[in-house]
Amino acid sequence: MTTSVNLRRLKRVGARPSFLDYLVSLWDYRHFIYYDAKARVRTGNEQDKLGSAWLILSPLLNGLMFYFVMGILLHSGGKIKNFVAYLIIGVFLFQFTTRSINASSRAISSNRNVIHAFKFPRATLVIATNVRELLSNVPVIVTMLILIIILPPNEQISMRWLLLIPIIGLQLIFNLGFGLIMARLAARFNDANHILSYGMRAWMYLSCMFFSIDRFAGMPVVKSIMEHNPLYQVLFMARETLIYNATPSWRSWTILALWAFSMLAIGAIFFWKAEESYGREL
Repeated sequence: MTTSVNLRRLKRVGARPSFLDYLVSLWDYRHFIYYDAKARVRTGNEQDKLGSAWLILSPLLNGLMFYFVMGILLHSGGKIKNFVAYLIIGVFLFQFTTRSINASSRAISSNRNVIHAFKFPRATLVIATNVRELLSNVPVIVTMLILIIILPPNEQISMRWLLLIPIIGLQLIFNLGFGLIMARLAARFNDANHILSYGMRAWMYLSCMFFSIDRFAGMPVVKSIMEHNPLYQVLFMARETLIYNATPSWRSWTILALWAFSMLAIGAIFFWKAEESYGREL
């Protein structure tokens, strides 16, 4: 007696699911993402004597270094109102993106044992990394706001400060999208991590972290390119809200939102396309 088998219904073990099914599976792992991120926040600096204090000390020390070099030696902030707060916002918020993207690029290579042992959507590792950086950044943002309030010239708290929440939300979405792209590239080419470190350094200068974009008033093309830089918009909008008590323009919101959601869509698809390759020995 023979039995016919419908081969069309058979699926290869470990085959990449459809993109929609992949997104659904990511939602199913939401609890794992949160608890993994929370656990790594607690243990991230446990080998250091100062522990999690480095989350705040790192941007503080960077800020002091940039203030000494750019503010005192080079006088780059001479025409900027409240240059201290201007610099603090730039250093603290830019570090959030730097840490998120750098950690995302290592999410696959640093978790190969887990990938080999268990079957789960690999994007959860990148998402958990970005959630971890967001949770780690909460005390950093609080410290940033306290410094802006207490360091002269003191800034006054206003309701516009609440706009910092959607600004950081869009920054988080952008970080995740870019991180998904870098996670795939770095999983295949480890050299991508080295290139990324130089790229982030150049990006820092293109985001007006410690100087004003008015320096390029005589170069409209360069100024326009810099204004469409998503991280410049993050810093510009945060400064408008926290220092100048102004509501960022709809143009700024539109530029940042388009960058954030476009990067997330591109990053998600780009990462999903290589789902079956992660964890394989090269």
